[in-house]
Order: sequence, then C-alpha cells, then structure tokens
Amino acid sequence: MGRKKKHITNEESGGKTEWSFLHPDTKKSILAIIFFAISLIFTLSAFGSSGPAGNLMYKGLNSLFGIGYYLLPIISIIIALGLIIADQKKPVTRTLIGGFLFVVSGLGLLDIISEASGGIIGSLLGGIELAFGYTGGVIITLTIVLASLLITLNLPLQIKKKNKKEEVLNSGLTDKEIQRINKIEKENNEIEEESNEKEDDLNIKDVSNIIPTLKPIKKIDFKNYTPPPLSLLKSSNEKATAGDLRANANIIKRTFESFNIPVEMGEINIGPKVTRYTLKPAEGVKLSKIVALNQDLSLALAAHPVRIEAPIPGKSLVGIEVPNKTAATVRLRNLLEVAEFNNNELLSVILGRDVTGEPISEDISKMPHMLVAGATGSGKSVTIHTILISLLYKNSPETLRLILIDPKRVELSVYQGIPHLVAPVITQNKKAIGVFRWAINEMEKRYQILEEIGARDIMSYNEKITKKKDSEIMPFIVIVVDELADLMSSYGKEVEGYIVRIAQMARAVGIHLILATQRPSVEVITGLIKANITTRLALKVASQIDSRTIIDTAGAEKLLGGGDTLLISQKQSKPLRIQGSLVTEEEISAVTKFIRDHNQEILADMQAGETPQFEAHKEEHKNNIFDQFAEAGSEDDMLEDAIETVRIAQKASASLLQRRLKVGYARAARLLDIMEEKGIIGPGEGAKPREVYIESIGDEIEA
Repeated sequence: MGRKKKHITNEESGGKTEWSFLHPDTKKSILAIIFFAISLIFTLSAFGSSGPAGNLMYKGLNSLFGIGYYLLPIISIIIALGLIIADQKKPVTRTLIGGFLFVVSGLGLLDIISEASGGIIGSLLGGIELAFGYTGGVIITLTIVLASLLITLNLPLQIKKKNKKEEVLNSGLTDKEIQRINKIEKENNEIEEESNEKEDDLNIKDVSNIIPTLKPIKKIDFKNYTPPPLSLLKSSNEKATAGDLRANANIIKRTFESFNIPVEMGEINIGPKVTRYTLKPAEGVKLSKIVALNQDLSLALAAHPVRIEAPIPGKSLVGIEVPNKTAATVRLRNLLEVAEFNNNELLSVILGRDVTGEPISEDISKMPHMLVAGATGSGKSVTIHTILISLLYKNSPETLRLILIDPKRVELSVYQGIPHLVAPVITQNKKAIGVFRWAINEMEKRYQILEEIGARDIMSYNEKITKKKDSEIMPFIVIVVDELADLMSSYGKEVEGYIVRIAQMARAVGIHLILATQRPSVEVITGLIKANITTRLALKVASQIDSRTIIDTAGAEKLLGGGDTLLISQKQSKPLRIQGSLVTEEEISAVTKFIRDHNQEILADMQAGETPQFEAHKEEHKNNIFDQFAEAGSEDDMLEDAIETVRIAQKASASLLQRRLKVGYARAARLLDIMEEKGIIGPGEGAKPREVYIESIGDEIEA
C-alpha cells in the first residue's frame, strides 16, 4: 500500500488531484473527445464557420503553417484514435510527441514538394532539400511522417494473428502492473519473439537460465587423491519459455476479481520449470479463499497443475506457480561452479534451483539424514546421483566413505570400484541388514574413541587429531539406500529399529543416512522414521495422501515430474519448490571412470588396509564384512541350549523346546529354523518327526 500512497502524494504536488478519482481509461477517453472537438474547430475555421475567434486562429496558423494547416485537423483525429487504443504507460505524452513530429515533418514534406506551401515552419524544415537534394529530402521527411504515425497510434507493422488472450490483454490491468509485465516480456523476447517496440523499465526477473560467474573450485587438500574435473560434466544455456505473461497476469487478476477478491499484481519470476506470478490481496481477504480457487485458476489459464503458495515465506505476497511452455534444464555443472557451494562444508550437496533462480544446497552434516520419495519416473534416482556426484567432487576417500545399498542392482552399480566405497555395492537384503548392524557397531566404536580423546563430535576430533603426527582423521560415512520399500517389506520392524537408532545417535560420529523410495506409504515411511529424519525431499506423487506421508502437507501431487521437488528441512519448515539438477548416465560413468583410473594407488592402499578405521575391510574380507553382522543377528541367545536339548532328546519339535526352555511358540519355531539352516536337524515333513543329525556331545556344529 506504501507505493500507492506515494503515487497519490505526487499527484497532489502536481495539482492534479481532480483526476485522482478517475480510472486511467476514463482520462484517456476524455482527452480523445477533446482532440476530436479540436479537429472539428480546425475544420470549421478553414471554411469561416467558427466565428471571429476561429477566423483569427485560422489566419495566424495559416501564415505559420501554410497549406500544412490542413494537417492539424488530421493529426488531431489521429491523436484521438491513439489515445483510445493506447496500451502503454503515459500514452498522452507519447501520442502528443508523435503528433508534433507528424505536423512538423508533414510541413517540411509539403515545402519540398511545393515551395512556400508549408508556411514559416515548413520553409525552415525545407532546408533539408539543400543538404540532401530533392529525392533525399522527400525520403527523410516521409520517413519521419510514417514513423510519427506509428508512434502516435502505437501500431507495429507486422501482422499478428489475434487470439483470445490478446483480446483481453489489458482490460483489467493498471499502468503499474503493465510496467512489471512488460519488463518480463522484454527480458524474455528472444524466446517469445516480442515486437521491437521500446519498453519501459519494469519489475520482472527471468531467472530460468542464470549462468554463474565462473570461479575456481575452492582448493581442497586432497593429498594423493586426484578429483574429477568439471569438464566431465555438461553445462546448459537453455532458457524457459513462459508464454504470454501479460495475458496470464490479466487472467489471474480478473479471475480473482470475478470472485470478489481484489488483488494487486507484483513481480513475476520465470523459473526453470514454472513461472511464479506474485500478487498482494486487499486487506481483509482470507488466504483460504485464494487457495480454494486453485482449480478455477487452472481452468482460466488452461494450465495444469497450478500451485498456490500462500503466503510466500518472508514476504507479504501470494505466489501463483504456472508451468512454463518449455522448461529449461538445470545442469549439475552450472551449480557446481557457484562459489557459495564451493565455500561450504565437505558434505554440502547441490539439489537444484528454486523458482527465483537461486541455487539450493544442503549440508548433510547438519541435516543430518535425508529421505527422498516420489513416484516412478519422477526423478528420484537422478536426485540420488546428483547428491553422490556432489560429494565425490568435494571429498577424497580420506574424508568420506560410502556404503551403497541397491536392491534393484542397476542404479548404483556404476560406482563399483571407486576408492570411496567401504565395500562393493550391496544388492542383497540380508547383507543390507548387516550394513545397519555394522553401522551401529561402528557408531559405538567411534563414541568410545571420542570419549578417550575428549572430543565432542567428529569435527572436534579431526581438529585435534590433525595436530598429531602420523594420525589419520575419522572419515564421514554416508549410507545410501536406493529402495527402502524392498527392505521394509522383508525386514520391516528390524530395519525401522536400526534406522531410528542410527538417526538418533550417529550424527555426532559422522554417520549419515540417505534413504530413497518410490512407494511413499505409511508402511515404508513410518511415523518413527519421519520423526527422526526431518530433511525430506518429495518428488511428484500420485495423490495428496502420498504427499502428506512424505512432507506432512499437500503439494507434491501438483508437481510436474522430471526433478520438480518440494524440500522441507530443519531450516525450511514450509515446502520449498526446487527444480532438481540433471546429471546423465554418461556423465556419471565419465566421473566414476576418471576416479578409478586416476586413483589406483589410493584404491590399492585402501584394499591393503592402511586406513585404521577400515583395517578389517581388506578386499578379501569386503564381501564378508557385512555378512558377519547379518549372520550374527540371526543367532539366538538360547541356540546352544536348544541344540543340547535336541541332542539329548534325539528329536526336535516346537512343543519340546517350549516345555524344556520355557519359551513361546514363535521363538521355538525360530530356533528350529536356525538349526535347520545349520544342518543340525532335518526339514519338517508334515506329521513325521524331524531327523536329528547329531548323536553325541562331540559332534561339531558348522557355523
């Protein structure tokens, strides 16, 4: 409201308060009528029918303009028409300037064609003939005449096919709103083929293709590690096409006004995938009324889906997000070159750009865990690859170790063999359970180390340890699960318990989880998991229920797919819309191949066990390190007692174990299954008793 008050004050200072209550179109209509009347007076004066005052005016103007006097009624009519069809800011000034140029150039043309026909002014301008000759003088003055007509009427020479949007172009927009919209069209003219007419300075931002200032990546001491160069990634100069911005802004304004909701249009941001139109509702308007008109706006704009952000965080504005006609690709390389990312912490990762074009990055060490969920084809796997590539560009194996769990077997296999891996990519669910058990065991070991040295967390530990000679820092460990639903379907409660414990305790010792799923149901993303993983990325989902399951609010069902994302985190309580960055399969293969080929010595050192924290993780043991923990969890504390009971009784049944060991049926059945796996007893065959393969106390049990 502040700008509006300032505008009124300026009018009062100029002595035009009597016009302040009139609509701008009404003012132009009044001026048009006045110029029509002036045209009639000029015409009547030429025939001596306008009284003494008209005759006196005719004699004076005739001596001044000569035969060019008859241009005055013509230009008066043209000015009146120009005022009626005007659609730019300050149409009166522009129209009068055009009319003045028309009269002056017309008098000069008349004087050149017919000497002494242009009066005093015509004779002055007729001097052009002396400099350029007769033909040149006619061409110059005729050009000015035609240009002045176009300025007066504000008509382009090209012929445009009218559509429905052009018919309602400015019927409801104020001059201030036209200013803002024209600026967007001016900045986007390369895509939308706007006319070449001069535009005023307008409040519009085209952020669909911001190319960052190329700055060198922050120098990180990688010691013997050779990081991949940015040249392995592709950059992009694409621009988004937003469509007819002026017409869309007008449609939004008129749609709200048709429901008795007056709004004032604000700035427009052209993002990579959507264009956000901002507006300020009048005082007393409930935001719930605006949000309820989502479907009406979608129908009016012929665009789906339309998302309403009410209000925009940090602003007293409402955002209307409309899909672009053509989306711009956000490349990972363009974002990795941003200085802000390079100056952040080691575990900072690039996620994409928001609707204002700002790069969005998050620090995993502060998250400290992340959940990525979305329907099939929404860009979940690309998001995981973007995170992993961001980490590989900033970390050597000394500072970061990765554990990749890929039940689908094809998504993360491209990272096989890089020195950052603790073990080869895990593809079996049973081994994946072993990973979580190993992580908890590693977490407890690290807490003991921190306690011994008197450090509060991994950062303070590494600061202290670097001051000592021949000491190795403690690397971060990031565990990535590409499909959580597969694990939850096999080991639901067990996996949930491990995830919750790691999420609650592992942050201080540098162990972090990144979980991804394409089935965002409450059976997979349970309440306990959500409560302990506060940073969540929601890609496009099928329903509002799925959206609420991921981010506790609606909105993800209205995303466009292809990396369109909503982010919530500890510092971002309301969903932030992001267009995720793209990294292709060829780029990922090039990066991982470079790391493998140029870091063979580091890979050999890792396999030889030179890093103390992973001394037991030599290549010959890598395939078994998690198997040991997977098998350990399958043991039961009463297994030895059960084996002894079966050996003595020479029979095996659940009821026998229940009576002798005083356990429930479920535990007794589990003990039978374990003994069957170890080859101690035979399989069950209906009513027949199980065979017992041990006969004496000296029999050995194969582990």
